[in-house]
Amino acid sequence: MIEARHLRVLRAVSRTGSFSAAARELGITQPAVSQQMKALEHVAGTPLVVRVGRSTRLTEAGRALTRHAAGILAGLTAAEEEVAAIAGLRSGKVRMVSFPSGSSTIAPVAIARMRAENPGTQVFLEDAEPPRSVELLRSGDCEVALAFRYVGRHGHVDLAEWDDLVVTSLLTDRLVGLLPAAHPLAPPAATGQDAPAAHDGPGGLSGSGSPGDGRAPGLRREGVVARESRTPWPVPLASLADEAWIAGCPRCRRHLIQVCDEEGFSPRIDFATDDSPAVAGLVGAGLGVALLPELAVRSLRLRNVALVDVHPFVRREVVALTLPDLAKVPAVEQLMARLAEAAQG
Repeated sequence: MIEARHLRVLRAVSRTGSFSAAARELGITQPAVSQQMKALEHVAGTPLVVRVGRSTRLTEAGRALTRHAAGILAGLTAAEEEVAAIAGLRSGKVRMVSFPSGSSTIAPVAIARMRAENPGTQVFLEDAEPPRSVELLRSGDCEVALAFRYVGRHGHVDLAEWDDLVVTSLLTDRLVGLLPAAHPLAPPAATGQDAPAAHDGPGGLSGSGSPGDGRAPGLRREGVVARESRTPWPVPLASLADEAWIAGCPRCRRHLIQVCDEEGFSPRIDFATDDSPAVAGLVGAGLGVALLPELAVRSLRLRNVALVDVHPFVRREVVALTLPDLAKVPAVEQLMARLAEAAQG
């Protein structure tokens, strides 16, 4: 009979490419990995891996079993948690992965509420950008993924991307332009003081502005460099065609190139980093311009940076994802609900 521990070892070998690396990941010895793989191959009745030098490669049977392992392990986790809840155990464990700006805004609020309401429930958080975060969810390495997808100019989103998952839409997060404070298209010159992050909630939908009124919400106004655009119209992206650009994570970079292409130019990307403070620092030093989501801006202290609205408006949908089986687990269900509450401020 195939055992769950054997499937976990198989998945680790598949991910890492060797018995020794799988052993390090699982916190066990290499002989233990070898023994469990032999036991699994004995039950399967066929080889699951072949050695290629110092690494291993899955056979066709090994790849097939690995594909099914994620769903099997997710189902087992769901069953264990549901039985524990029925038995009256006030404990549970939820592993969540989130993109960085979600980790600094929505996730802390949701986790704090979870711990206050259910002290026995453990919530673990790691950073991962989509699509990697979604891969971790599908492979059984987490129970909840906080992710995002960009919204097309006419409101189109790729629904097929996550059609096998439970999708809870949390908020629409608009992107704002970051310009050096001395840029000709920036609002009037500022004092050069640091701009504290906004404190009106994580969602990008509350505060002094709203998505449709042409203002970046929740930003302080007096004596700071980072502030709302005072111009009566947004800055056209096409007017920034000759600028050096600072791009973000691979998904964000592809979307920036797509949006700029629709506006008739190819952005000259001089810097690429998924670290939002680094983006702000590069812009503040006059090395380029950038687009950042409002969620990311809320976590930053900006210096010598002007925030402006841009045209066309660029948006992303922030969502919480889980697997259908896991959605029935009480701790997962509660965390999904807390994330929805946190996103609304």
